[in-house]
Amino acid sequence: MLIWQDLHHSELSVTDLYTLLALRNEVFVVEQNCPYQDIDGDDLVGENRHILGWQGGKLVAYARILKSESEFEPVVIGRVIVDKSVRGEKLGYQLMEQAMASCQQFWPEKTVYLGAQAHLQSFYAHFGFAPVTDVYDEDGIPHIGMANR
Repeated sequence: MLIWQDLHHSELSVTDLYTLLALRNEVFVVEQNCPYQDIDGDDLVGENRHILGWQGGKLVAYARILKSESEFEPVVIGRVIVDKSVRGEKLGYQLMEQAMASCQQFWPEKTVYLGAQAHLQSFYAHFGFAPVTDVYDEDGIPHIGMANR
């Protein structure tokens, strides 16, 4: 059973922050062999939120939601991760449901955007996302911009 948390960055404990950064590093930098600057200055600012899914005390699912200060910019879901140990259990769907519910709760009028790995277009389409850009390269991985409105 998963325990979900939807936390404003100010509600993250030091341990939570360390744990989520470790999972992001494990998946995006090490597993995907993609050296990039994951700690980008956006984790602890503004109204940004973090969705954490815990199973047996281990962080197994995570997403970050960025809210720009601009009224004209969309809310952005990113850093969507399911730990390797639980892939295939459809936790990605639960994670996105949690992220979308958070966006609806805090910013119901806003468009939601994400930069999806291109091979996951059909997964994100399940949540109402449609392509809004051509496929582009981000750190050596094909991505596509998608929005839900």
